[in-house]
Amino acid sequence: MSHAIIGFGKIGQALAKAFARKGIDVSVATTRDPESFASAAAAIGPMITPKTLAEAVKADIVFLAVRFDAHPDVAKALPTWQGKTIIDVTNAYGVPPEEHHEKFIRKLYTYAEGQGLDTDEFVSMFSDDGYMLDMASGTKFRGKAIGDSIAALASAFPDVHRELLSIYVAENVVIVEIAIRGTHKGELALASGTLAPTGKSIDAPVCDIYHLEGGKIISFHCYNLPSVMLQQIEQKDMRLS
Repeated sequence: MSHAIIGFGKIGQALAKAFARKGIDVSVATTRDPESFASAAAAIGPMITPKTLAEAVKADIVFLAVRFDAHPDVAKALPTWQGKTIIDVTNAYGVPPEEHHEKFIRKLYTYAEGQGLDTDEFVSMFSDDGYMLDMASGTKFRGKAIGDSIAALASAFPDVHRELLSIYVAENVVIVEIAIRGTHKGELALASGTLAPTGKSIDAPVCDIYHLEGGKIISFHCYNLPSVMLQQIEQKDMRLS
């Protein structure tokens, strides 16, 4: 049976000392290079072995001693944690729910960037029944269709970027003021057909409203002005599909 401690702050080191007192081998890891905390591990005892995060998570029993908001990053170190025993020694005490919600939504937008697009991760942040509603067209998307919608915009504007101008959080509701920016370098689907690349840039205002529940998005209402985008690429008489 192998053991690992992820996180080597005060809690992680206290756990390591407990293992050392019992003479039990344990690997320790952080998101940093093992060399950066090797001396601290050696000071505790020879039973403590610094490893990379990817190596440490292979242990049978894993103690999580990272900051609460670092859990998602650690989770990605393995494709599946099935069959492992996870002991979480951290908690969210003293961290306002609003702070978690804002970080969660900021993370969501990173998956919609033209550079680094990841629609699977974007969709994974929605609940099973969660949906995205495009308020301009009245179209509701669920599951894979949410990701397809995000991908379609990125296909037409490969460098698309959502500048987060303001974020307001009230309990489980997050409101985000955005400027969608990008260059029209790909085909854009319109109600009248497909528009070939124009090379024009957009800077369109958008307001997104999210409702969260159980750590997932249950609804995403996107208030946008397609007419502004079309005017900016000089297609005033056309409509988005």
